[in-house]
Amino acid sequence: MKDSTEFALVREEPWLSEYAEVIRHRFENYQSALKEIENFSGSILEFATIHEFFGIHFESWRNGWVYREWAPAAEELFFFGDFNNWDRKSHPMKKSPRGDWEIFLPYDKYKDKFTHGSKVKVHVIGANGALDRIPAYIRRAIQDEKNHDFAGQLWFGESFQWSDQSYSSKESLHQPLIYECHVGMAQEKLGVGTYKEFEEITLPKIKAAGYNTIQLMAVMEHPYYGSFGYHISNFFAPTSRFGTPEELKSLVNKAHEMEIAVVMDIVHSHAIKNTNEGLNEFDGSDHQYFHPGARGYHEGWDSKVFDYSKWEVKQFLLSNIRYWLEEFHFDGFRFDGVTSIMYKHHGLFMDFDKVDLYFDKQVDEDAIVYLQLANKLIHDFKPTSISIAEDVSGMPGLARKIEDGGIGFDFRMAMGVPDYWIKTLKHKKDEEWDMFELWHQLSNRPIKERSICYAESHDQALVGDKTMAFRLMDKEMYFSMTVLAQNLIVDRGIALHKLIRIITMSLGGEGYLNFIGNEFGHPEWIDFPREGNDWSYQHARRQWSLIADPLLRYAQLNAWDNEMIKLANEFEILASKPAVQLHLDPDKKILAYERAGLIFVFSFHPTESFFGFPIYVPKHGTYKIILDSDQKEFGGFERLDLKVKYFTDKNQCILAYIPNRTMMVFKQFE
Repeated sequence: MKDSTEFALVREEPWLSEYAEVIRHRFENYQSALKEIENFSGSILEFATIHEFFGIHFESWRNGWVYREWAPAAEELFFFGDFNNWDRKSHPMKKSPRGDWEIFLPYDKYKDKFTHGSKVKVHVIGANGALDRIPAYIRRAIQDEKNHDFAGQLWFGESFQWSDQSYSSKESLHQPLIYECHVGMAQEKLGVGTYKEFEEITLPKIKAAGYNTIQLMAVMEHPYYGSFGYHISNFFAPTSRFGTPEELKSLVNKAHEMEIAVVMDIVHSHAIKNTNEGLNEFDGSDHQYFHPGARGYHEGWDSKVFDYSKWEVKQFLLSNIRYWLEEFHFDGFRFDGVTSIMYKHHGLFMDFDKVDLYFDKQVDEDAIVYLQLANKLIHDFKPTSISIAEDVSGMPGLARKIEDGGIGFDFRMAMGVPDYWIKTLKHKKDEEWDMFELWHQLSNRPIKERSICYAESHDQALVGDKTMAFRLMDKEMYFSMTVLAQNLIVDRGIALHKLIRIITMSLGGEGYLNFIGNEFGHPEWIDFPREGNDWSYQHARRQWSLIADPLLRYAQLNAWDNEMIKLANEFEILASKPAVQLHLDPDKKILAYERAGLIFVFSFHPTESFFGFPIYVPKHGTYKIILDSDQKEFGGFERLDLKVKYFTDKNQCILAYIPNRTMMVFKQFE
């Protein structure tokens, strides 16, 4: 058994020494849970195959279909659908002593009735009455356009022919440059985009932009489109509103051909409370998949909370992970709502301003074990898989190896950074920006825990919030984005948009994320069709035509993002050691640092430019500017000459002209 002092997390983070025993206890809980799984199944990989037992399957040795369901508290189950003319009582299921229900349909009898595309449900009689439900492990669910009712759909299509055998997500794991996107709103049309359209139209745009990873939102089936895919009803069903399972596979396959990894937004933090479409009260009880009573209800999200201590729940969720990795070739996951998973209070109304809060009785230790098991499974299945945690609490060791005392994620989302930018833009005048605070917010992160940094994600783009571009330029975006006329508000917005994004990318983490369209300053918020907007798709799409118009400044922002990502790829900036500060001047608002052998120099001063400004550099020699934000093609004023050579002086400084609201990247040339 490991002594608590043997954990690298405790050795390298001395402030955690007081909590070493708790960290050791967590590790022991994980070991115990893993041992129990291995004793039962042989391995966690084998344990995570329960989806091959439950649900609907064709068993060749019996020459027929079997449907199995776990519903221990149910009194009766009846399988029904198109195959029996929706007769709720003609096909009863048999119950085993452990609460599994089963029915067998012989091929010879049902081959013309139990067919591809036909619909099914299960009628469950329990303590909550008699309800028609969708099988918990259904692989496809479809919604009736007239009454919006969901039903399971049989899907016996031909097996997809993959051609991505040679692809590896190793490069994305090394330095993830993530393009966060939503298939449904990825097109310019007034309607729901499809997997096929995304593959044919959007993927080439992402490839051209230089990103090596896409993060797909809203993949798991959800009844309400406006939930952005975060209220899940059917965990094993790719949403049918974007197309077929084969079309999703084709999208992933094409991404792999383009050397782009595909990470899925996985929602294991909660589930929809609907009894019509989801898991809630499936067997008639309130505690089958979820905690009973008040603990099983998430007040903030109006949804149900999983009981991670239950064997069957762990097997359901771990099998769900394996299913998406194996069946659809996803390269990993961004786990949504990890804060909500880890704490009994779900992080609601919490500031996490005391270390005790990471280790007190409000931490759900069963949930911590589940997350550790999930990461063990993900990396056992494929070592180059990517796991990312969305956590606002700052849980120590979240993105450390389990054997080091951590929870096992590869990356954590740097959620404080977009919050910092919002507060700065909302509450501070340009001349009040604090360079010390800026440096601290972007460079202060846990030792040996890799972060995905971002200036804004989908969260900042939703109705009720504002994108960064809209915060900077507001209504001027509708009237003054032409290159034919100058506008001071737009000039400021364009300049700061560029500076904020590149300093976030180059200083803030070991990975970088951008939400679809934000890179070119998409002018409008995201608002899904709803009663309040007359069910309009106007704001649930991406207007790519804006960057195709040479008379609009969106193209300039897009060109800047392309160069920024190209720089990150060429010099492996995010895979390099953290930046080293070279200069910070709080009054002149100049900040300089070195990372990946490059010298980054920023001026956030709103009005003043500086001539012959000394910037210390790590090595004597000759330097040249390889990128600057003031170039005309990026919407700048072309005040810098890229042909100029900069020689170090006796103080090992280069003397630079630094225009206001610009940044430049220097590289040494021997």
